[in-house]
Amino acid sequence: MSVDAYFAALPEAPRAQLTAVRAVLHGAAQAENIPLSECLKWGQPSFAPPRKLGTPVRLSWSEKAPDHCAFLVHCQTTLVERWRHMFGDHFSYEGNRAVHLPLASSLPEDALHQMASMAFTYHARKA
Repeated sequence: MSVDAYFAALPEAPRAQLTAVRAVLHGAAQAENIPLSECLKWGQPSFAPPRKLGTPVRLSWSEKAPDHCAFLVHCQTTLVERWRHMFGDHFSYEGNRAVHLPLASSLPEDALHQMASMAFTYHARKA
C-alpha cells in the first residue's frame, strides 16, 4: 500500500484532516528547505527528512479512537515534552510519542507547522 492509498482508504473526516496535515508538513519542510520522503511505517504515513537532520513525523487515525487523528514522533525525542510546554492545553498528548488532533476542532496549522519544523530539524538543532 502507498501513502496515497492509505489516505484514499480513510473515512471522509480523518482523510480531510490528515490531507491538510500532510500539506502543512510539506509546507514546513519547504520553508526549511528540507527534502521529505514519504512512505508507510508500521502501516502509517511517515514523512522523513534526511536522517542526520531531523526525525520523521507519522500520521494516523484508527477506528478504535475515531474522534481524533494523531501526529506522532519517535518516543526517544524530547519533542512532545517541548510541545507540552509550548502549547499546553491546546492539544491532548499521548506519552512522549503523540499529539492528538480532534476531528471536531479546526486544525491549528500554525502550531503544526512549528511542530513539523522542530521535528524535521531535531538532530541539527540538538548538535
